[in-house]
Amino acid sequence: MSVTVELFGIPRARAGVAEVIVSGNCLGEVLVDLARCCPGLATACLDGRNLRPGYTANLRGERFVTDPETPLANGDRLLLMALDAGG
Repeated sequence: MSVTVELFGIPRARAGVAEVIVSGNCLGEVLVDLARCCPGLATACLDGRNLRPGYTANLRGERFVTDPETPLANGDRLLLMALDAGG
C-alpha cells in the first residue's frame, strides 16, 4: 500500500526532497521504508519504526500521530516535521 510522506523543515533538508511515496500498513512500516529511501532521515529524525523525540507526523491533516502501530490506508498522506516547526 502506498503512502505519500510530505517533508517539512529539518526532515526536508535531511532528505533533500519535499515528498516521497513509500509503502506500509502502519506508521512504523512507513517509517522503515522512508529510512530506506532517505538515509539522511534515518540518523536525524527516525529511530527504526519510531520517530525520534522532537518529531511528529500529521495524518491526512486531521491529527498528529507518533504510535508506530497507527494504521494507514492506501493513498494516505503524512506530513513529517519537527515539533518546533512554525515557531
